[in-house]
Amino acid sequence: MVLADLGRKITSALRSLSNATVINEEVLNSMLKEICAALLEADVNIRLVKKLRENVRKVIDFDDMAGGINKRRMIQSAVFKELVKLIDPGVKAYQPVKGRPNIIMFVGLQGSGKTTTCTKLAYHYLKKNWKACLVCADTFRAGAYDQIKQNATKARIPFYGSYTEVDPVTIAQDGVDMFKKEGYEIIIVDTSGRHKQEESLFEEMLQVANAVQPDNIIFVMDATIGQACEAQAKAFKERVNVGSIIITKLDGHAKGGGALSAQDFMSKGTEQESMARLKRLMTIMDSMNDSELDSRDGAKLFSKQPGRIMRVARGSGVTEKEVKDLITQYTKFAAVVKKMGGIKGLFKAGDMAKNVNPTQMAKLNHQMAKMMDPRVLHQMGGMPGLQNIMKQLQQGAAGGLGNLMGGFGGKS
Repeated sequence: MVLADLGRKITSALRSLSNATVINEEVLNSMLKEICAALLEADVNIRLVKKLRENVRKVIDFDDMAGGINKRRMIQSAVFKELVKLIDPGVKAYQPVKGRPNIIMFVGLQGSGKTTTCTKLAYHYLKKNWKACLVCADTFRAGAYDQIKQNATKARIPFYGSYTEVDPVTIAQDGVDMFKKEGYEIIIVDTSGRHKQEESLFEEMLQVANAVQPDNIIFVMDATIGQACEAQAKAFKERVNVGSIIITKLDGHAKGGGALSAQDFMSKGTEQESMARLKRLMTIMDSMNDSELDSRDGAKLFSKQPGRIMRVARGSGVTEKEVKDLITQYTKFAAVVKKMGGIKGLFKAGDMAKNVNPTQMAKLNHQMAKMMDPRVLHQMGGMPGLQNIMKQLQQGAAGGLGNLMGGFGGKS
């Protein structure tokens, strides 16, 4: 990652101060040269690099420095403050208000990762116990609504969009109005992008903004465009009141430094989020007793005795909704198995369970995946998770909730 590499080079330059026997102008100039070279290599704007160098030189004046002052610490402090200025916009980041609708509108060019980032931000707020939702007002890109629908379904975020309505302003306004009535606190509106900065994009963006009156407008920027970041951000800022900037694709490009001064919210990968969900499912199952896990009718115990749900939720430190979701997923998966003739029916009964070849198993997994709710499949860890569960079924291990959900890594 470019920023990690940049950090190592800056650390190395500052470490040279500790290795120097005497701290003087020559040592300072050598250190600044290393830092500036690292910043320029990361494609940081030359104007910003020059300013950093000048500001450090103003603070460090060896002629006026008293004899007892720690020169190393003073230089390190000056460099640190200037590096912070590169990424600090100087204004407080937008903070939504609990208990009322906060409308956040996303803008940016096509291909910058805008739609994916919308879901990530909604999920970020969802984890912090906000009522978050998504509105797809992108009618320009084919498949935009399908993408947000798929992402939102996986993350369990309510969403709004239309296959028939072509006016993005109408969709945005209808979606925002609907979620306002339903008491949602974070309403994220995804807008259309273009391959370049076109007048039609800016005009549509302005119309949507006027219609929904967003509390914050986030500009999504592709870090790989390098020095063009600044000009692009200014162009959008001139047309709508951009309050925040999200930088995407910072994980593998030499030009990531071009966006340093516009940072507000850095996206995280989805792998950590998936693992966190997995651990929560395992925690829930660890709080269930043997009868709830092992009985083939374990799910029915919860429906007959709702107090069990409350007990498991308290024991695992999760909400009752999460416990109910796990039970629902088990019930749906069990229903798919039943449709295919039960566990034995999956493998044509008898000794065939032991003799299914890899090709037959792959076809069976594919058939199961097609019949399943995408949300259930996602919680299982996609196809790899489903394959693990099917192996357990083949070995005759699956009976109740504990064994059937063993593919999650819980109790067996």
